[in-house]
Amino acid sequence: MKTKLFLFTLILVLSMPMAIGQNSEKGKISFAILGGINFQNLTGKDISGDKLENDMIMGYHAGLNIQMPVAGEIYFQPGLIFSTKGARKITGPFTSTYNISYIELPLNMVYKGRLGNGYVLLGFGPYIAFAIGGNVTTVTGDVEVKTDIEFQNKVELTDPLLSTYLKAFDAGGNIFAGYEMAGGIFFHLNAQLGMLKINPENEWISNDESSVKNTGFGLSLGYRF
Repeated sequence: MKTKLFLFTLILVLSMPMAIGQNSEKGKISFAILGGINFQNLTGKDISGDKLENDMIMGYHAGLNIQMPVAGEIYFQPGLIFSTKGARKITGPFTSTYNISYIELPLNMVYKGRLGNGYVLLGFGPYIAFAIGGNVTTVTGDVEVKTDIEFQNKVELTDPLLSTYLKAFDAGGNIFAGYEMAGGIFFHLNAQLGMLKINPENEWISNDESSVKNTGFGLSLGYRF
């Protein structure tokens, strides 16, 4: 069901420019390509209800967005982004790095006000995302082991106990601030807070109090045309 919702929203957003463009003046709708770095973490609680003590890792993102006028200096800005997220966990002599790849659909409202020769940018809105792959790399001494993350909503008793499981679907909120130059080059700082637990229900664990969510911030550079 969540996969169908993600695909429906994606198709709806990508079809908007065609519908709006028929009733808009030339130049009102613009497109952008962008990319940048992420500083991501997996935050929340472990199975005992204690705060997770993970470290941030650096990832990256790349994609595009569409900017459509709403009223005055307010714009609707949906996008389609490939983004890598995760965290690093140190347990005794073991260091485990979680890397998760997402296709992400941000749905932001943007204030774009004139400042000097360009525009100041202030935006916020929700996002939905779907994981398309991931792995865990565990290192101890000279030994390194890499295993794939299994994406499912529930871990059954028949599933392997030692595998790493996460939910594929995620959703949360974005906020960003930046500046767009007269030539179309722009940059912005962004922060993101996941609202959904991405750890599945696990029948292997009784009284499970865990709650794992994506959080992070990043820097983007792009070009609007």
